[in-house]
Amino acid sequence: MKKPAGKHPLEWAVFGVSLALVLGLVGFLLYDAATCASAPPELVVRLGRAVPSGGGYAVPVEVRNQGDETAEGVHVEVALELPGQEAERADLDIAFVPRQSRRRAWVTFPVDPAAGRLTGRVLGYEVP
Repeated sequence: MKKPAGKHPLEWAVFGVSLALVLGLVGFLLYDAATCASAPPELVVRLGRAVPSGGGYAVPVEVRNQGDETAEGVHVEVALELPGQEAERADLDIAFVPRQSRRRAWVTFPVDPAAGRLTGRVLGYEVP
């Protein structure tokens, strides 16, 4: 009876690369867990330049979470203050904003926001 041959060098190479990737991932996760602070979500709203869209104007909204915890159910208000008029408001909800990340969305206004002043703020969120 013939003795089976050993593993092919390609099998050893694939095994070595796979082992290195798994150990690297486990090492990163352990490092992240050990050094991660537990600061609450710190949400910052940034507004972009309005663009014409469907008879109105669309404004890009970026919500950044600079904290160390995820924020869920983020409720954002964008207000357009025009001289001599009551402010127009647009609301949006974002399902979640993970720690150290950002989410982008759009709100619309019927008038050009360039004629007034845009402000954005987070009205509330949940911590899971």
